[in-house]
Amino acid sequence: MSQVTSSSKARVTTPSDTEILIEREFDAPKHLVYKAYTTPELVSRWWPGRRGVMRSCEIDLRPGGKWRYVMGAHGGAEVAFHGSSARSSRTSGSPPRRSSGARLPAPRRR
Repeated sequence: MSQVTSSSKARVTTPSDTEILIEREFDAPKHLVYKAYTTPELVSRWWPGRRGVMRSCEIDLRPGGKWRYVMGAHGGAEVAFHGSSARSSRTSGSPPRRSSGARLPAPRRR
């Protein structure tokens, strides 16, 4: 397994009043970065980091498909993130130039 690294800083801009764009470069082939962001088993390995554990990871890349991550944070809080896919890159065979989605927290106490 190869080591994938990212630049130390992300670039954050606000293209409009309703958008936040976060860009980061990775020292890895595009197809591996795409796979890390679109394969539930891989997302579950890196998404929670040291903040907790992944409880659920669902990703549907078909046009109009939804994605949802649920993380159990240390201390008992549960946080959900979700969004939708604009197009299916799996059916087209190649990753998009950019990946985007809305992440909306939905905290729940246990």
